[in-house]
Amino acid sequence: MRRFLFSLLFLVPTMSLSAHTFVYVSLAAEQKINVYRLDTATGGLTPVGSIAVESAPGSLAIDPMQKVLFASLRTNSKLASFAIDSDTGKLKHLSTIALPKGENAASVGTDRTGRWLLSASYMGGTVVVHRIKEDGTVETPAIQTEKTAKTAHCITISRDNRFVFVPHVTPNAVFQFRFDAETGKLTRVGEAKGGTAKAGPRHLALHPTKNLAFASDESGSSITAYRLDAEGLTPMQTVSTLPDDFKANNTTAEVKVHPKGKFVWVSNRGHESLAGFAIDAETGKLRAIGHTPTETTPRSFDVEPDGQFAFGAGEGSGKLAVFRVNIETGQLTRLHTYPLGKSLTWVLAAKFGR
Repeated sequence: MRRFLFSLLFLVPTMSLSAHTFVYVSLAAEQKINVYRLDTATGGLTPVGSIAVESAPGSLAIDPMQKVLFASLRTNSKLASFAIDSDTGKLKHLSTIALPKGENAASVGTDRTGRWLLSASYMGGTVVVHRIKEDGTVETPAIQTEKTAKTAHCITISRDNRFVFVPHVTPNAVFQFRFDAETGKLTRVGEAKGGTAKAGPRHLALHPTKNLAFASDESGSSITAYRLDAEGLTPMQTVSTLPDDFKANNTTAEVKVHPKGKFVWVSNRGHESLAGFAIDAETGKLRAIGHTPTETTPRSFDVEPDGQFAFGAGEGSGKLAVFRVNIETGQLTRLHTYPLGKSLTWVLAAKFGR
């Protein structure tokens, strides 16, 4: 009933009769989040709005009901929430709350009910849980702060809402928690090791239908495929994200699985590319399908929900690349390049309406 009432609060003024896809981009240096409408025929982006925030925005997440966007404000250790107008994509500020000093959230995400906001602190080495109120504001204080280790880098929640996974680069492990959706409480249940001794898992993406997960290995410049069962994650394969002849410095950043579950990509910072892999439908193992040049320092990229287009944000170049996705081969073809500003730290694509 609680979430039903929450839905009604937003449904009346924002009901959409047609579907629209929007792209949200965090611009850290300019302290704002830009909003663009996607032309689903051409891949073109049209600016529709921008909202100023208190400090450098980073990670973005949208609740399962697609009514609220959450953002980590990294330079002043805060979290913010914004109401989404599903017709225009525009944002309206709802709340900003402070994390404890030093709790710089590298990643935010909601659970599958949309009642709880979780964040991972890179420097503080913590996972923090806040209640989300019916109106989309974030309640303070936090209901739980779980100490892990430095370099906590990502919040990933299992499809059944029973596990929370938090990759940690330096401990070379994915910390695992049981999650109670009624109380919002986390119970630690061990760690899944990195795929190799120096992998350094940074981000983790789930397969949309199978019990599989894929980690971008920051220090190992690799991707690790994990099997997921009732006990958690088990690494089963690690593959390099680099060409054999590349010898310069590189770290990986983001990892995304195609909505249809056939492909997964990892961003290379140094090689400045998106490394693509086909996912075997039977075993879940990976086969490299090539590298696509993207913008400098691709800290973030995303694939829109229909799987037709991908977006590569250049933290170093300040440009956003738009790619068409070949849904049969996984190949990416660049269509557009947009200069947006300085330090693009996150890109998130979302589809609203029907």
